[in-house]
Amino acid sequence: QVQLQESGPALVKPSQTLSLMCAVSGDSITTNRVYWSWIRQPPGKDLEFIGAITMSGNTIYSPYSPSLKSRTSISRDTTKNQFTLQLSSVTQEDTAVYYCARLRSFGMTTRATGDYWGKGTLVTVSS
Repeated sequence: QVQLQESGPALVKPSQTLSLMCAVSGDSITTNRVYWSWIRQPPGKDLEFIGAITMSGNTIYSPYSPSLKSRTSISRDTTKNQFTLQLSSVTQEDTAVYYCARLRSFGMTTRATGDYWGKGTLVTVSS
């Protein structure tokens, strides 16, 4: 069974860089034609797709939020079968529950059959 687990600091100060890691088990991040993705949900708001990394290591970011795209970096460590999210220059608006997911379709924020999501981790941006 595919499992994903997010980890990282729960509190980040404004202007700093948010860094999260997603550990994957039950599948390899280098062998399936899926999108290893990051998604977030700010309090009281809808899910927002951030970006993804593919089996070949290509990164694709959401085109719908240019300000988010310019601050985002997604990378991976194939030896540990994990991928990471870095979001720079954070503000309180970046406070959200952050999810990593294995998606069959790019950009999906609705949970479909065959997709796998982590449980999510709350990151608060506050001084």
